[in-house]
Amino acid sequence: MKPLPLFLCSLSILNFLRAEPPKSSGEDDAVSAPSLAAITQAAVADNPSIKEARAKWEAMKQRVPQAAAWDDPKVSANTRVGRFVDISRNGFTDQMLSVEQMIPISGKNRSRERIAAAEALGALEDVRRKELDVIVRVRAAWFHLVRDYALLELNRSDESLLSQTVEVARARLAVGQQGQADVLTAQNEMNRLEEARHDLLRTLSEDTTQLQVLMNRDPFAPLSRPATEAAPAYAHFSDGELRAALLRNRPELRSAEAGITAAKARLELARRDWIPDPTLSLEAQRYNGASQVVSELDAAVSFSVPWLNGRKYRAEESEARKGVEAAQQKLESSRAEALGMLRDQLQKIETLHHHIELFRDRLIPTAHETVQTNRTNYENGRIGFLELVLSERNLRELEGMLQQHVSDYHVAVAELEAVVGVDPGPLSSHHEAGKGGAK
Repeated sequence: MKPLPLFLCSLSILNFLRAEPPKSSGEDDAVSAPSLAAITQAAVADNPSIKEARAKWEAMKQRVPQAAAWDDPKVSANTRVGRFVDISRNGFTDQMLSVEQMIPISGKNRSRERIAAAEALGALEDVRRKELDVIVRVRAAWFHLVRDYALLELNRSDESLLSQTVEVARARLAVGQQGQADVLTAQNEMNRLEEARHDLLRTLSEDTTQLQVLMNRDPFAPLSRPATEAAPAYAHFSDGELRAALLRNRPELRSAEAGITAAKARLELARRDWIPDPTLSLEAQRYNGASQVVSELDAAVSFSVPWLNGRKYRAEESEARKGVEAAQQKLESSRAEALGMLRDQLQKIETLHHHIELFRDRLIPTAHETVQTNRTNYENGRIGFLELVLSERNLRELEGMLQQHVSDYHVAVAELEAVVGVDPGPLSSHHEAGKGGAK
């Protein structure tokens, strides 16, 4: 008696097992899953590069009062130590005390103050850039972790289904309806999945390490699995509003504007160098033969004469004028570059949204139907085992590519904040991907 009834019984059991949804291994972790907002806040608070930039900004702020201050007063005192000629007691001064103070009537100190304030503002924009970069890197690592766990779930599910296919192949081999080569092909597919799983575990480890480093935590410390992201809603951004927000908030543009302010202050300082600042001095003298504490009191004023060195100051003014021109050109260049980045980023978001809709609504459903049809045809002996394996492999690849596109879409939206310099969420209208209706 042929064992055909046994094969049909095992086949029906396997079909029932395929219908069961795979159990998620992250159900227990969902309760303690870290939120993206909490991780971002922790990274911004503890990231060393942000602390470094903030410390530099605090140091730059201390230059402002230094630049605005007057020069220190100068005090000098002289006294007679010895005299080797015979003169009258009141022939020379024996003690002298003088005080000098430069009076900045030209306002050079105010120009230096404006330069220091503009440079401090540029340092503040460096802090904002560091924060935006860290936020983007944290969100990218977080979304990559979500993708890695989703791909691992798919890998486990595919391995379970493929192992059932191997059992079917062995059962058909036992009844003489299939060759040994088909079983070996199925086992090779199992080996491929095992290799892919180890690669995913390595990628998961790398993304976890990056997230720990950004939060300034021990890379070997445990990190809970992040919460699974829902299907991304397509965000439609207004080009005009984003352009205006970028020109107002992008740190590089604000830093370039501060550079123009500093350059104009340097030009103002170069022009004021033509104006000499007087130095007032008060000098008290005393003679040994005098009974008064102060025998003589003198006042004096002195100043430099820059007009005799006009070539030097004309060159200084010309240098400062070219500095203003260079700063303005830098702003124009930064503005054009930023608008180009904005255009490319919006196109990237649009492209990834298209990919998500294409894979989710068309390619993957078609691949599922193909696998189900091939499975039925294989069980009925209408197609070969290799055709079934290839259709299942195609489905796995499409599902993995969908997870990659979803992750890339989230990262691209996060990168948009770094391009604009402010959260673009309030400037967008969200729509369900593929639906077109308001969410």
